[in-house]
Amino acid sequence: MILITGGAGYIGSHVNKQLNKEGYETVVLDNLKFGHEEAVKWGEFIKCDLANSSELDSIFKKFDIGGVMHFAAFTSVAESVEFPALYYKNNYKNTLNLLKSMRNADVKKFIFSSTAAVYGNPEEIPITENHKLNPINPYGKSKVMVEEALKRESQLEDRDFSYSALRYFNASGADPECEIGENHNPETHLIPLVLDVAIGKRENISIFGDDYDTPDGTCIRDYIHVCDLAQAHIKAYKYLDISENKSNIFNLGNGNGFSVKEVIGTCEKVTAEVIDKKIVDRREGDPAILVADSEKAKDILQFKPNFDDLEKIVETAWNWHQKMENI
Repeated sequence: MILITGGAGYIGSHVNKQLNKEGYETVVLDNLKFGHEEAVKWGEFIKCDLANSSELDSIFKKFDIGGVMHFAAFTSVAESVEFPALYYKNNYKNTLNLLKSMRNADVKKFIFSSTAAVYGNPEEIPITENHKLNPINPYGKSKVMVEEALKRESQLEDRDFSYSALRYFNASGADPECEIGENHNPETHLIPLVLDVAIGKRENISIFGDDYDTPDGTCIRDYIHVCDLAQAHIKAYKYLDISENKSNIFNLGNGNGFSVKEVIGTCEKVTAEVIDKKIVDRREGDPAILVADSEKAKDILQFKPNFDDLEKIVETAWNWHQKMENI
C-alpha cells in the first residue's frame, strides 16, 4: 500500500488515480485546506494534518504502508514571499514529522514532490540536476530544506531509506477522462487563470512584467502535463523497488519553453476566444526562464511525456474547465 500525502490536491489526485489504475492500493491523507475530498475517488481517504505526529503514527500502525508519495505543501511563490515562516513550518517542519513516523514504522521508500524553484535564476538553459541550488523565494528554499533532510535520512547507518526527489516544472492540464482536474482556490496557475477569462469568470489576465530578457519580454516556462507527472512518480517508485537502485533526483519537464504571451495565444486558439490582457509590475521571486533538461529521467526511469505539445495540454485543461462550469 502507498500512502499519498496531499492526495486530494491537483497533482496528488492524478497520481492516486494512476496508482489505482495500475493495481496499487492507496491511502490518501489531506487536511483539505486546499485539497478537495471529492477528488479522492480511489483508495481510502483520511483527513489528517501532518503537524499531528500522534495521528500520523497511528495511521502507519493501522495500514501496511510500503512507501510514501509526498505532495502536501503550500505552493504559492508570492504567498511564500509574504509569509515565509508559514512555508518553512508547513513544507519543511511537517515533512520532518512525516519522516519521523516513517522511521518509527520502518517504512523505507519516499517519493518527494520537489520543484524547479530550487534552482532560482538559472545559470544555464536547459537546467540539469547538477545546476547549483539557489532558490530566490521561501517556497523554493523550503523544498531545498526537505531535499537536504531526505539526504540526511538516507545516510543514517541504521536506516535502509531511499528516496526519489522529482523536481518538476509547471504542472498543467487535466485528466483526459475529466474525472479530476485543476481546482485551486485561489487559483495561481497561468493556464486555468487564462481559461477563466475565456469562460467569462474573469475580466482579464495579468501579465507580470513584459520587460524580461526573453524574445517577447514575458517569462518563459516549461509546461508538463499532470498525467505525465503521475506516470513519472510511479516509475520513480518502481525504480526504488530494485535493490541496487538508491536515492536519486530527477528533473521532470517537456524540455520546451513557452512565454506567458505564447501560452495566452495557445489558449485563444483552443477556446476560440479573445483574451483581454493587462501588463502589471513584475512579481518578486520570478526568474525570467525555467526550462528543464529531463534526459536523466528519460534515460534512467524511461520517462517519456505523452503530452509533449502545449496545445494538447491546454485542450485537456479546457475540457475540465468547461465541465466544472456546467456542474
